[in-house]
Amino acid sequence: MATFKAGIIGCGGRGRSHARGYQVSPDVDIVACSDPVEDARNAFAEAFEVPNTYENYQEMLDTESLDFVSVCTWIELHKDMVIAAANSGIRAIHCEKPMAPTWGDAKALYQACVDNNVVITFCHQRRFGAQFVKAKRLANEGAIGELRRLEASCPNLLDWGTHWFDMFLFYNNDEPVDWVMGQIDVVEEKTVFGVQVETSGISWIRWKNGVEGLLATGDAGMSGFANRLIGTEGIIDVGGRDTPIRMLREGGTEWEEPDLTGLVAERDATILSVLDLIHGIKTGREPELSGRKAIQATELIFATYQSSRQRARINLPLTVDDSALLTMVANGDVG
Repeated sequence: MATFKAGIIGCGGRGRSHARGYQVSPDVDIVACSDPVEDARNAFAEAFEVPNTYENYQEMLDTESLDFVSVCTWIELHKDMVIAAANSGIRAIHCEKPMAPTWGDAKALYQACVDNNVVITFCHQRRFGAQFVKAKRLANEGAIGELRRLEASCPNLLDWGTHWFDMFLFYNNDEPVDWVMGQIDVVEEKTVFGVQVETSGISWIRWKNGVEGLLATGDAGMSGFANRLIGTEGIIDVGGRDTPIRMLREGGTEWEEPDLTGLVAERDATILSVLDLIHGIKTGREPELSGRKAIQATELIFATYQSSRQRARINLPLTVDDSALLTMVANGDVG
């Protein structure tokens, strides 16, 4: 018999990805799921042999004696669901990213977990992906000398950007950030999971250890690669369409393609994120995707928005609670 019981809130694609992680573990049984769409929850229950289904997630939390809850819903629903789960007597929450549509909501749901001694993780699963793990190892081993700058590009700061900000922190060993300076533009209504995002943007980051980062969004690109690590003695490109990782050392004339044998393929990273949380609960160690790390990445999103609104560099910690982007759009200041 399994040691722990899990419940899933949200029976769509991401809920199924979380469920596959729990299903792999001999320590957890998925005993309940919740979704307002009857066909979705019934299909989920059949696929994962879940005995109890609920239309209302609060009823599931009140009825079941759960240890783990996965929150796999749209962004604006995270705050209420996470707080309700944290107050229900569970041990851990695995939540989809991004954390919340505003900085205040992100802090509130995280604090609810802290106050209830509930471990929360957010699915920045690329920390387990082979090419990202390899890039960090190479950088930490000095393969490109001293790390100086991190670069990335993606469609938007909120949904995609949360991954790349988290990767920046990952590569730089979760060092604290000193300040952020950014600009955003909104020329059309563009939403991701119901939340407005910028059409294009740029974020410049300075860590307290001197490393700097640049994230550009919209139609920006980096020759087909998603992340770039620049050191004093070389460059590592990560996330290419045909080449997962490549490295050019100082003085070299040919790009190297580091061996990824033995590392986890990105498609399996969500499964590993769930297993890592379970292991953390069993052993008492901090999970790799802890809320402490996720909230650092989330702060960079909203600090970039605030920098654009304030037309100034933002020294962290961020002291406003709204999303400057959403407020500016609502006021007609952008868009």
